Amino acid sequence: MELKTREGYEGTGPGAITPDGCAVELYSRLPVGDEPDIIAAAVPAGARILELGSGVGRMTHALLERGFEVTAVDESAEMLERVRGARTVCGPIEKLRLDEAFDVVLLASFLVHAGDPEVRRGLLRTCVRHLAKGGCVLIQREGEDYHTNLPRERVDPAGFTVRIVSAEPVGDGVDSVHAEYVFPDAVWTQTFRSRRLTKEQFEEALGEAGLEVDRYLTEDRMWVRAVVPETR
Repeated sequence: MELKTREGYEGTGPGAITPDGCAVELYSRLPVGDEPDIIAAAVPAGARILELGSGVGRMTHALLERGFEVTAVDESAEMLERVRGARTVCGPIEKLRLDEAFDVVLLASFLVHAGDPEVRRGLLRTCVRHLAKGGCVLIQREGEDYHTNLPRERVDPAGFTVRIVSAEPVGDGVDSVHAEYVFPDAVWTQTFRSRRLTKEQFEEALGEAGLEVDRYLTEDRMWVRAVVPETR
């Protein structure tokens, strides 16, 4: 069944575009950063990881190389076709029910900032639903100035440019963010909705789902290790 584009999300450029505006070919070209090292330092060696929103497997493949067992979940079959060496599950993350528990649940790519609060709640409930006792959820959140330090651009050493062009308010604390990825031979754009969350609002959202911050993993507080409180 072909998935419909999510309201407020769109993308342009060569190749398949997913319902949230991501271009499969673009994400196949993007290099992985230091995220796998951050993750590896925060979880037990060889842990079973449930990666929510794996895309083409940029982090999946790096985690497999580090000895982790990864189940990669994405709603785009075209994205999952690029994943190698991991079990894959295709479907909406917020509706996922595998009847399994994992040492680590990974929610990266700023997914916690979904514009629709019900989607965010569904994502976090999925994290808790699949978490083994004593396990942890690793979440990537936006930087403090993500919506205000605009426009901005970064030239990657690999030879392409990423531009966050604008973040226009669409109501209820949600912005429509427009990004451009410029390569020598192709250009992709993505427009998506993102809800600004202060540190306090983020922690409140975790609490609503039955989670609490164990610790922030990076100085910029963009990577977070969350757990189910022992009293629950």
